[in-house]
Amino acid sequence: MWLEDVRGLALFDGVSDDQLTALVEASEGVEPEAGVVLWHAGQPADFWWVNVEGTLDLSRTVGGEEIVLGRFATPGRWAGGFRAWDDGGVYLATGTTTSRCRILKVPAAALGALLAQLPLVAHIVDGLFHTARSIEASARQREALVTLGTLSAGLAHELNNPAAATARAVDALEGSLDEALGALGHLADAGITAAQYAGLHAMRAGLVVPDAPPDPLAGADLEDALSTWLSRHDVERDWVVAPALAAGGVDVAWCERTLDLVGDAAISPALEWVASALSVRALLAEVKESTRRISGLVASVKSYTQMDRAARQQIDVTEGIDSTLVMLGHKLRGGVEVVRRYAADLPTIEAYPGELNQVWTNLVDNAVDAMGGVGTLTLAARAEADSVVVEIGDTGSGMPEAVVERAFEAFFTTKEAGKGTGLGLDIARRIVVERHGGTIAIRSSPGDTVIRITLPRGGSPDA
Repeated sequence: MWLEDVRGLALFDGVSDDQLTALVEASEGVEPEAGVVLWHAGQPADFWWVNVEGTLDLSRTVGGEEIVLGRFATPGRWAGGFRAWDDGGVYLATGTTTSRCRILKVPAAALGALLAQLPLVAHIVDGLFHTARSIEASARQREALVTLGTLSAGLAHELNNPAAATARAVDALEGSLDEALGALGHLADAGITAAQYAGLHAMRAGLVVPDAPPDPLAGADLEDALSTWLSRHDVERDWVVAPALAAGGVDVAWCERTLDLVGDAAISPALEWVASALSVRALLAEVKESTRRISGLVASVKSYTQMDRAARQQIDVTEGIDSTLVMLGHKLRGGVEVVRRYAADLPTIEAYPGELNQVWTNLVDNAVDAMGGVGTLTLAARAEADSVVVEIGDTGSGMPEAVVERAFEAFFTTKEAGKGTGLGLDIARRIVVERHGGTIAIRSSPGDTVIRITLPRGGSPDA
């Protein structure tokens, strides 16, 4: 019975009846129920498992959590048996049945005996296995290090701006506070009363800082008018006080009311105190905005890396896309216009967000490179039937039809060494298709390239 079952598998096309009979006779047919662990990752790959019927999950433990890497649901798919050509071969993942299965369990020695009868095939398999593993490991490691360095440098640049602004504001705060305290002493020397100080404090507190900076010409005219008024009333350092007052919403009429309140003797220290207080408020606002920006960057990094989160979860795909844009912000400056077209009613999906973020990183990086850093990057997300569709478009030169046809092949790239993210479109396809049960396709013409990703709302096939 087993001989008849495996004879029909495309896997054994070209194997003679005698060779296949010998292989089956040396093997064992197993029919486990769902939930049975057939082999464990890291153990010697002493058996070659050929799926005849049913489904199996391949998983590995990552960070203390069991992660499903793929699923066998097609007759003829196989795993293990590496010791047929590699004495140190081990299982790369744990195999667990997810339904009742029929599997041919072939000893690695029997597989080796079959390969020995096909010496050219044996040499090709051995060479391909070792060469591909070595090349892929070296290339992925190198590209991953380059990408990590690029992302780290970009993030450091993003953090440096608000951090530097905070440091400058804190340094300036010391001087503004000293000026405010000195002005208070001068107010006391001028004989200001408690009632006058209370009135001055109320006037200062009532100032409304403009939501947006005034027109440069209008702002310059206001500063000139204030400086002239201050000079006419013997206010010291009018060239320093006037800009601070103008930025805080003070005009000449307000200065006149202040003069009526405190009198000529106290007008200079009064306005110096108000200007210093306004400067302190402005600097504190700058510190607040800068630290908010730093906090936002840290939150984006946590979202991007999925720190402290489960591997699979309900997510809003736009959150991952936006955090990716933050991580690649250094590449988007200058000539790239980002257009977001997110549907308001976009549903959540069950997915592996950390892996999807790798896909977004690769696709956005490719799009920016295709445009040479100048153009429009369009990010769209909408619901269609039981799926969420994400489209990433660019206005670059486009991809030739021959490149589009091969774009998802393993090891295929059009980039020079050291370029890119280290995540080829082949791996992006695996994450989308095999890990999430979705689809990925390319439509390209000069000035309009769109990569379309469809992700099922109900979760990946591994769920």
